[in-house]
Amino acid sequence: MSKNILIVAGHPDLKNDSLANKTILEELKKALPEVELDILSDLYPDYQIDVAAEQDKLREADVIIFQYPLYWYMTPSLLNKWIERVFVHGFSHGSTGDALKGKYLVASLTTGAGEAAYSAEAGTTIDDLLAPIRLTAKLTQLNYAGHIVTHGVSYSLREDANKAQEMVVKSQEHAQKLVALVNGL
Repeated sequence: MSKNILIVAGHPDLKNDSLANKTILEELKKALPEVELDILSDLYPDYQIDVAAEQDKLREADVIIFQYPLYWYMTPSLLNKWIERVFVHGFSHGSTGDALKGKYLVASLTTGAGEAAYSAEAGTTIDDLLAPIRLTAKLTQLNYAGHIVTHGVSYSLREDANKAQEMVVKSQEHAQKLVALVNGL
């Protein structure tokens, strides 16, 4: 059975500020040409979300992937606003809100800092930081299918050609892991 996959790209400035997230999305589109890319920065640069259109996309999806950079230990504000506006009572949850029931949710994220910054010793882990995503999945009856994270891909590194190439390779590997996870659902 073919899966309808919706990738919600939450980077607020994908065109100008992201080598890693842009590469991940390009690789996913090559590997899974049938995916629907919902690039929020292109669709909603003014943060005015078309709720009905986004809910229609979600109704059609079997697998939903949130693709984003971790900003200050959370989702970027554009993705957060999208969730706030689209996942509403009566649609995604509540006594009549079961539009997402049984679908899969995957968190796919990047961090600028290295892996050590997201450890128990550092004060928090990626699992800790993903609690809001997991709890949102639970409330909306989505099946949380896990996460893929790539650390150490700060946009500040893209000016160094060698570091930029390392980021591209890490991002390509990230996309391969994500494709494998989705194909296993």
